[in-house]
Amino acid sequence: METELKEMHPKQLMRIDDVSKFTTLAKSTINLWIATGRFPKPFAPSETVKLWTLEQILQWIDEQQQKDEQNGN
Repeated sequence: METELKEMHPKQLMRIDDVSKFTTLAKSTINLWIATGRFPKPFAPSETVKLWTLEQILQWIDEQQQKDEQNGN
């Protein structure tokens, strides 16, 4: 995955299956966390397609790590 990540552009679009694999979160967890404001909202170019950028996901991961460090974990 690390090699693949280096080859990806920050604006690379990701569907929920990709985001789920990348974060190891279940799709149901992602959807629940979106609804509760705990995960970035995707943009929807159509009613059935939801997309995130790699940059959004990486930023969210960084934020989670910072919160964890602030909590002493």
